[in-house]
Amino acid sequence: MADKPQRVVFDTNVYIAGLLWRGKPYYCLLMAKAGTVKLVYCTQTAGELTTKLREKFKFTEDRIHAVAYELNRIAEKVEITGNLRAVKSDPDDDKFVECALVGKASVIVSDDHHLTDLEKYEGIEILTSDEFLKRFSK
Repeated sequence: MADKPQRVVFDTNVYIAGLLWRGKPYYCLLMAKAGTVKLVYCTQTAGELTTKLREKFKFTEDRIHAVAYELNRIAEKVEITGNLRAVKSDPDDDKFVECALVGKASVIVSDDHHLTDLEKYEGIEILTSDEFLKRFSK
């Protein structure tokens, strides 16, 4: 029986960079689209993604719907309470850690130092997109 893909959570910055540019986050996103890893998300992380695409990157509503559809297609949605307090330097990032815990993810991929400075939370590794690619694209 084949091994199940690693379960991962992408921070919003990784997902957006993967959509817009062809750097390391792009290859992380390709791994999720190919099923090499199983992406996990929650309403709160999807909400941040669509808000940033709309407000900061001026995506049209049609394009935002396309991104949301693709996320729903390639990833598994979990429900979080929003009560976890793990990232003291940026409590807004707590949702990624709680999503990983609830979704039984082994890795959070982020290029945000507020998350990567933690390095690990309850056994969940927090890796940059570069570290993630080096580990999982062997």
